[in-house]
Amino acid sequence: MTLKTFIFIGRSGSGKGTQARLLQEHLKEIDPDTPIFYEETGAKFREFLKEDTYTSELSREIYKRGDLQPAFLAIRIWSEELGQEIKGNEHIIFDGTPRQIREAHVLENALDFYKRDEVYIVCPNVSREWSEKRLLERGRADDEKANVKKRLDWYDEKVAPVIEYYKGSPRYKFIDVKGEQTIKEVHEEIKRKIAEK
Repeated sequence: MTLKTFIFIGRSGSGKGTQARLLQEHLKEIDPDTPIFYEETGAKFREFLKEDTYTSELSREIYKRGDLQPAFLAIRIWSEELGQEIKGNEHIIFDGTPRQIREAHVLENALDFYKRDEVYIVCPNVSREWSEKRLLERGRADDEKANVKKRLDWYDEKVAPVIEYYKGSPRYKFIDVKGEQTIKEVHEEIKRKIAEK
């Protein structure tokens, strides 16, 4: 099987993390001999916020306000992981990266460096209202109503242009998925559309 790279991108609460993990399980079933590098930037950020450094202190202030973290921190987190973990024989799944156009360009540069030619952009497409409802139901510490509104605002401002960039680039295989379905239905649609590409 050709080595594949998947970038899951979408609103907070769209289920991209769940779908990225389900895809990981699917790849293990159909291609058990190929390892998978799974980069969940949000989880790595939460680990970083617990550190006792000046940088993490400033980042915690941004997190508490519900604002978007600077691109250089996100890039630092996933690029360090890539540099240490990639061996060149694995499928790659990015979950929640990139969130800004400048980060998308740096990630593109990294994918060129690692000679990753087959790149799928998977976008579980949900409305703002659906996303807000899911986030408030989830009840995580950072899912207070004011923070949820901010996250959805910066999605519209910063992440939506990244999605448009990916849609318009012939380099990527863009997969637009109806996110407002059951988890299983979304997963089946993703698998079907990947096979069609």
